Amino acid sequence: MTPVIETVDLVKEYPQADAVLRVLNRVNLSVESGEFMAIMGPSGSGKSTLLNMIGALDKPTSGKVYINGVDLSTLNDNQLADLRNEYIGFIFQFFNLIPRMGALTNVELPMAIKGVPRGERRERAVKLLEMVGLEGRMDHKPTQLSGGEQQRVAVARALVNDPSVLLCDEVTGNLDSKTGYEIMNLLRSLNEEQGKTFIVVTHDPAVAQLTDRLVQLRDGAVAGEKRLR
Repeated sequence: MTPVIETVDLVKEYPQADAVLRVLNRVNLSVESGEFMAIMGPSGSGKSTLLNMIGALDKPTSGKVYINGVDLSTLNDNQLADLRNEYIGFIFQFFNLIPRMGALTNVELPMAIKGVPRGERRERAVKLLEMVGLEGRMDHKPTQLSGGEQQRVAVARALVNDPSVLLCDEVTGNLDSKTGYEIMNLLRSLNEEQGKTFIVVTHDPAVAQLTDRLVQLRDGAVAGEKRLR
């Protein structure tokens, strides 16, 4: 079976004044459809850079990224944008909600950009917010929501285009441990009930232990991996 995500000898370098900073050093990673996995490592280990490569937000210096067997380097910018919009959902540490918009409008926004009719996007956004437990908070703006509620809005927004893969960058980093555990349980239920593939980047061992597989990064390279369940 073709992996849903595969990286081959992935290298990312940034030029500096008198040297080159290698952030990713020949990373080889294979992710099967429906996996619920973590990438863990200390700050500066290359976790977020790797996630950006997998999510087609940045391009490698060398090496390959494949999504469902398709080499991302063969796609133009419009094709990459379509891939991100239709196949990949992103959930970030800082929620990235629009402050002046209510929860419902924030969730609708990606569908509005895509041209989904107003009635259809409203219906889908309501269902998603109900699914993440925010049926009574749909008109609340981000400043009126707790951190956990804001992250639930972000999860609902990431799901609006029904992506197969969700990339989660330190999604519990701004939350207390109890709320972080609740968010991880929400992601787990989406994985189990809908078969979505999750890659959770974290520096927190407690968060990593809630996934099925742990890949450890150190100095831009895979330092080891293990099955957790």
